[in-house]
Amino acid sequence: MSVRELVVLGTASQVPTRHRNHNGYLLRWDGQGILFDPGEGTQRQMLRAGVAAHDIHRICVTHFHGDHSLGLAGVIQRINLDRVPHPVTAHFPASGRRFFERLRYATAYRETVSIAEEPVAADGVLARTPGYLLEARRLSHPVESFGYRLTEPDGRRMLPGRLAEHGVAGPDVGRLQRAASLVVDGRTVTLDEVSEVRYGQRFAFVMDTRLCDGVYALAQGCDLLVIESTFLDQDEALATEHGHLTAGQAGAVAAASGVRHLVLTHFSQRYDDPAVFAEQARAAGFEGELTVARDLTRVPVPSRRRTPPPGR
Repeated sequence: MSVRELVVLGTASQVPTRHRNHNGYLLRWDGQGILFDPGEGTQRQMLRAGVAAHDIHRICVTHFHGDHSLGLAGVIQRINLDRVPHPVTAHFPASGRRFFERLRYATAYRETVSIAEEPVAADGVLARTPGYLLEARRLSHPVESFGYRLTEPDGRRMLPGRLAEHGVAGPDVGRLQRAASLVVDGRTVTLDEVSEVRYGQRFAFVMDTRLCDGVYALAQGCDLLVIESTFLDQDEALATEHGHLTAGQAGAVAAASGVRHLVLTHFSQRYDDPAVFAEQARAAGFEGELTVARDLTRVPVPSRRRTPPPGR
């Protein structure tokens, strides 16, 4: 059975706390696993969350501040120690390649796994697979930063009642899917007559950034949006100065972009009450599902839309 869920490994911003580890997020997408921003302590958080090195197929780093990347050394060495049987691809800002190399070879170990380095230098498509399209968009932070977006291609959902009405059964169903039309009892049956669009799911990961065009491009029509909300609204000036978002700004982005499930994360240690982040996101107009992330939380990707996503 396919699984699509976000496993939250850490939710702190610059400074970890007793209850919040540095960042770390694993997206399970059917048989693939994408690890985003492994901060310090990610390897141990993986153990606590039941995430194995074998679950990782891609690593996506938004930028090279420590809370988003210091865990790379341990994760990469664990991938090699466990002899992960498939290649792993790493995406990261091209301007930080020297940091990636330093972390990858921070200490001596035996390399047993192929890790392909694919730096990101501009907006655009990073990978096309049968299950998703992976894209990057530039964000606004004091160091070069990119957000990531996963888009599943649209497909078709076969409708049993209509198939029966048109006399299509057994192997003919597959033939009709492949050819888009089929002659049954002397009549041509088209795919549109017996199926409907199955809208692909969309996921986006937005970390350290001010409001910018890239934020909205990533969030547009997402079923699940993971977005930083480092500061509360009363500290908006501080957020802008340091290249971050507030909870209200994150909520407003999600509302304007038609997001279905919003996950707030990357919280400053200065705040004690996580519920206030949700209150401010709601006050900004977001009405969908909302999760204030905690370490080791699991968030399922929402079920498929029945209508076209916004922006389609």
